[in-house]
Amino acid sequence: MNKVFKVLPLALLISGAVHAATDNPWYVGARVGGTTYDNLDGVIKGQNADKDDWGGGVFLGYNFNSWFALEGGYTYLGQADIGSDGFEVQGIDLLGKFTYEVSDSFDIYGKLGGFVAYADNGEENDDNTNLAGTAGVGIEYFFNNDLSARAEYQYYNQVGKTESPGESDVHFYGLSLVYHWGAPAPVPVVEPEPEAMPEPVPEIVKVEAVGAVLPFAFDSDKLTQRDIERLQPVAQQLVKYPDTQLYVVGHTDSRGSIEYNQKLSEDRAAVVAGYVGNHFGIDESRIVAQGRGELEPVATNDTEEGRAQNRRVEVFVPGFEMEK
Repeated sequence: MNKVFKVLPLALLISGAVHAATDNPWYVGARVGGTTYDNLDGVIKGQNADKDDWGGGVFLGYNFNSWFALEGGYTYLGQADIGSDGFEVQGIDLLGKFTYEVSDSFDIYGKLGGFVAYADNGEENDDNTNLAGTAGVGIEYFFNNDLSARAEYQYYNQVGKTESPGESDVHFYGLSLVYHWGAPAPVPVVEPEPEAMPEPVPEIVKVEAVGAVLPFAFDSDKLTQRDIERLQPVAQQLVKYPDTQLYVVGHTDSRGSIEYNQKLSEDRAAVVAGYVGNHFGIDESRIVAQGRGELEPVATNDTEEGRAQNRRVEVFVPGFEMEK
């Protein structure tokens, strides 16, 4: 028969294979080995046949996942020589490949599918094309991500037709070399960046104001023991919070001249400020002392009871907010 038929499919498949997309898990391979024919029904016709020959082919495959691939290609199965003629088979494989990974570099697999066979017994107009079942098993060793080798056996069932040109089972056994396009590279494990800890929201603490009113006797700037006791919470606030300030304001009733009362109110404020500063270690820069004389009464100056309320020193530490 015309030997160009054998060479042309091989050239076409190889030509197409080199354009396989490198970004996909495609692979291409070539195989060569021996073939054996048996059950030559309708072919031998009483003649002895040489049932062994060589075979080979090329194939293209696509890995859908780690265990299943779809594979197709051209296979030449040689011929069984009968006298001066022979029964020759070639065709196209289309089958599924089922893989079990034994280790990182070694797989075993099985194949199952169909074979579009072209059978020829050498007689003119006695060719036949039919669909035959095919199955195989093999082992595959990976030299690296791109290159592997196979040793395999594949069985072709009843290729041809009994009436013409005859049919036969064919056994192929051989070696393959496979090149993998876009073999999945190991995906680098990217450690997630630790989430930034949110900045703590400061807790705002409100510190209440503290104060006291110290009554004074007529025309006096002397502190009593009761006045000292009233000053204790105010002084403790100053000690506890070093950034606070003490305000001291002296007052008088309306008896006496305005100038005299102004001076007396300032003396009363100075006595209180001096006591707090000396006894509690409060720096004078933290104390504001002043006198208002008779200008800010809190009660009438027409009665003794009202005048007693007006003779006073007011002390206080303002409230404030702070981060805890």
